[in-house]
Amino acid sequence: MIELYTAPTPNGWKASIALEEMFLEYKTISVNIMAGDQKTPEFLAINPNGRIPAIVDTDNDNFAIFESGAIMIYLAEKSGMFLPSDIKKRSLVLQWLMFQMGGIGPMMGQANVFFRYFPEKIPAAIERYQTESKRLFTVLNNQLSDNEYLAGDYSIADMANWSWVKTHAWSGVEIDDLPHVKRWLDQINERPAVQKGVLVPGSIDAETLVKGAQKIVTGIKK
Repeated sequence: MIELYTAPTPNGWKASIALEEMFLEYKTISVNIMAGDQKTPEFLAINPNGRIPAIVDTDNDNFAIFESGAIMIYLAEKSGMFLPSDIKKRSLVLQWLMFQMGGIGPMMGQANVFFRYFPEKIPAAIERYQTESKRLFTVLNNQLSDNEYLAGDYSIADMANWSWVKTHAWSGVEIDDLPHVKRWLDQINERPAVQKGVLVPGSIDAETLVKGAQKIVTGIKK
């Protein structure tokens, strides 16, 4: 049994989509990140970085895993799905997974901060992170022009990147000129496991999200 500690964010979706795609038995423990549940001693014992998602594998000596990319790799290896054993094919999947972890996620995250959450609008910061996000989307578009999925076959790399890129409008980045990305987004969105996985962490309305995120990014105490 996998215990999934999560919240409705792109990184949260990554874990629940993977669990649904891999048919692994799991139960969900909701983490209210707006209330600071991720900073409690109990949660920090599972994830010392105080972020979601995190999992605990009760079938493996209550082994805890944090960092969404590491979670996806662990689940893929546990299930034997969506991460090839062939060294070249495996490397391709991991390259595109790291592309999301090191590029797409951080750049879109900063775009969200300055475009949506930060009380003071700083045009140069907004432009910097939106422009870099769009550049990264263009890299995806080029890869997808000759490939149905990022690493050839559908994999954890697609799950990870899709979970972030689907929120492009929230970051203020349009993709109308990226047809291959649009095709890929729509194609993955049709997968039943993806549709279910996105719903697993629940939902949060935009007003609550913005207010809660503003508290987090500015260090305002409740």
